[in-house]
Parts: sequence; C-alpha cells; structure tokens
Amino acid sequence: VAALGRRPEQLEETALISHNISPFRCDVSDPIALEKTFSDIRSTLGHITILINNAAVYPKRDVFDESHTSFMATVAINLGGTFGATRLALDDMAEAGFGRILNVATFADIEPLPASSAYSASKGAARILSRALQADLADRFPNIVITDWLPGMLDTPMGVADGLNPDTAALWGTKLALMHDRSLNGTTFEMNREIPPHRSLKQKLKDKLLFRRAPVPREL
Repeated sequence: VAALGRRPEQLEETALISHNISPFRCDVSDPIALEKTFSDIRSTLGHITILINNAAVYPKRDVFDESHTSFMATVAINLGGTFGATRLALDDMAEAGFGRILNVATFADIEPLPASSAYSASKGAARILSRALQADLADRFPNIVITDWLPGMLDTPMGVADGLNPDTAALWGTKLALMHDRSLNGTTFEMNREIPPHRSLKQKLKDKLLFRRAPVPREL
C-alpha cells in the first residue's frame, strides 16, 4: 500500500501501522510532483490497480476572508488532486484491463455549512467528477469500477469530537475498496451502507406491475 501525504511526521506515523504501508511525501495539488510520485510507486510497488482518493483540506473561512488564491488552493487539492491521481492511475488500470477507484466524498455540496464555500464547492465538484468518469469509461473499460464513499462525521481534526472512530470507518473503506464488483460502478455508500439510486415513479410502477422487488441496499 502506498500512502501519499504532505506532512512527513503523519506519513511516518501511518507507516508504523503496518509493514505493508510505504509512505510517499507528495503534494497532490502539484501535478509534476504527483507524476513523479506515481512513477516512484510503480518502481517500488508495481502497477496501480486500486486508488483511494482521500486527500482534502477544510479551511473554515468566511467568504469575505476568502481570496481567489485561497479558494483555488482548496480546489487544487480537493478536486485537482482527485483528478490528477485518478488520471495517472487510469494509465495502469487501462493497461491491466481492470481497476478500482474509491472517492471519499461528502454531502457538503448539498447542505453547505457557513464558512465553507471552497470546501463545499470543491467536494461537490469531485462527486460530479466521479459521475463524469463513469460516463467516460464504463463502455470501454467495464472492469474499472468507481464508487463514492461517504464515511460520515469522524473523530478527526477535520471532523467532530463525538464523531465515529476513524478505525471503524477505515475497515469499511478498505472492504469497499477491495470489492471488485462491476455492479458497484456508479454507486454511493454512506458509512457502511449503499445509498439506493433514485428511482422514478415510472420505474416504481413498472416494478410493481411486474412483481419485481426494489433492489436491497448492500451493507459492508
């Protein structure tokens, strides 16, 4: 497992969790640094077939304190980092004919909090990016599976003090990332449960007439 991050002390702490974790210091908002890091990963660990996009920053700033530079710096990490890592990993996945991408997401775009314009906009755009990638890849590479995962409010510096233990969320995320099931492409999971896709009234009526049961959401 390759772990990417900007802060060396946190990377080393993460690497102590398991001898299978290899730390790579990298700013995902820097495309040149990201490309070099992916090259180093390939040289050290081999081709990339599973990618978890989890890098994010959450600067809490009132819109009057937000500048174009600070706003775009958040976008560069939360959206640009996701695209950059995905684009580089897709080279390996397309060559192998399969791959798994798990994008760690939030509902910040649906219910933005005060002083979070850059975070909410960038994370919302990242969710749209997931759908755009699915549309772009599904027909040509049906075995490259992309899923959004919302781990919930965690007890972390970016979360809340009474939030979920991140160790519990990590188990869910790991299990989901290792599930290489084509039917997971385009799905969204919240915590350990699949969010059922929206079904129109016409679809519901058709299912009822044909005595078909609605799909049961999967759980991790």
